[in-house]
Amino acid sequence: MPYRSMRAGSWPAIIVATTLIAPGCSGSPITAERVEGSFAPTFANLVHTQVQWLGLRSISPSEVGALAQCRTASGARVGSGEWVCTVIWRGPDGQSLRDTYDLFIGTDGCYMASVSNESLGGPTLRAASGTDVRNLLYAFEGCFDTT
Repeated sequence: MPYRSMRAGSWPAIIVATTLIAPGCSGSPITAERVEGSFAPTFANLVHTQVQWLGLRSISPSEVGALAQCRTASGARVGSGEWVCTVIWRGPDGQSLRDTYDLFIGTDGCYMASVSNESLGGPTLRAASGTDVRNLLYAFEGCFDTT
């Protein structure tokens, strides 16, 4: 139907239909805010557990003070797929640390994270007792709400 031949009464129906359809097309529920909001506390909880396993001075997740800055591999801040997260945190000695993780995030909000360098050691670490323990910070998984 050409623009000029549309009746004036058709426009409200078109506007209502567009308003109802548009939110479903507004974008991905995978956003940087949600990724960062999940990644930082998950990381802090893992640090807390890791230092206990290693026999180091206990540090609470709040003392870790993890802050994450995340983006997709292409630089966007929305969508599933490959992401990069930089986490700034305080270690057991109080020193400020920065590490970068490669993430793969599924459309369900679950992700797999692996450290992108060897700054945190390999998959296992030597505890104060001399035993080898799994390095929880080397690679881990997490999920966040996408609703």
